[in-house]
Amino acid sequence: MNNKQSGFTLIEIAIVLVIIGLLLGGVLKGQELINSAKVKNFATDFRNIPLLIYGYQDKFKALPGDDAQVTGAAAGRFGTSGTSCTPDAAGICAKGNGVINGVWTATAITDETFTFWQHARLAGLGAGPTNTADANYLPRNADGGLIGIESGGGATGGALIQNGAVDATTGAVTALGTPTTFSPTYLICSEGILGKYAKQLDTTLDDGQTATGNMRVITMANRATRNSLPVSTLLTDDATSYVVCMGL
Repeated sequence: MNNKQSGFTLIEIAIVLVIIGLLLGGVLKGQELINSAKVKNFATDFRNIPLLIYGYQDKFKALPGDDAQVTGAAAGRFGTSGTSCTPDAAGICAKGNGVINGVWTATAITDETFTFWQHARLAGLGAGPTNTADANYLPRNADGGLIGIESGGGATGGALIQNGAVDATTGAVTALGTPTTFSPTYLICSEGILGKYAKQLDTTLDDGQTATGNMRVITMANRATRNSLPVSTLLTDDATSYVVCMGL
């Protein structure tokens, strides 16, 4: 009696395993490329905004958002297309004082940080709507998070971020005595960035430490809270969204 056994040979199993390995490797490599592309996109945002500032200064000897010659009148810079912040308010709207006043999260013409984008675009330095009422007026990053800018010294209420001392063992950050606040000339912030990207971004553009250097990470809960402590690299969770800020 002839008994036949069915099944895979060792060679067939080996071939299947090789194919599975190649597929998994391709998926992982593809995900790595996607992650890398996203980090490069975030980095481009941070690199491009200084060009708007310096380009505008070269062209008009003024700062976008703070330009007192933009009045909204026919005789003003950009004519009736231009919008100036209103009403005048110390630390928020003080046109012509050489400071981009207001908060990076501003959503109305009360802040110079809000009209900053219109002035830069009308000057031909950046792309995007110039109508401040347009739903897409405020710039967004690759994950749809708000991008903004403010003076490093902060608006009313103080600077956005404190300087902190990092515990090397626990990653806990405590307030540093002097200097108390992180106060660069300008502070560019981009929100809704996953921790894994935030850490890669810091490594790409700064020192790889999310609580020190020119790039800092804060929680989304503190996006509009003055004098917030940064989050250390050790405590920056890969799957949690953060606000990433870079000083100039």
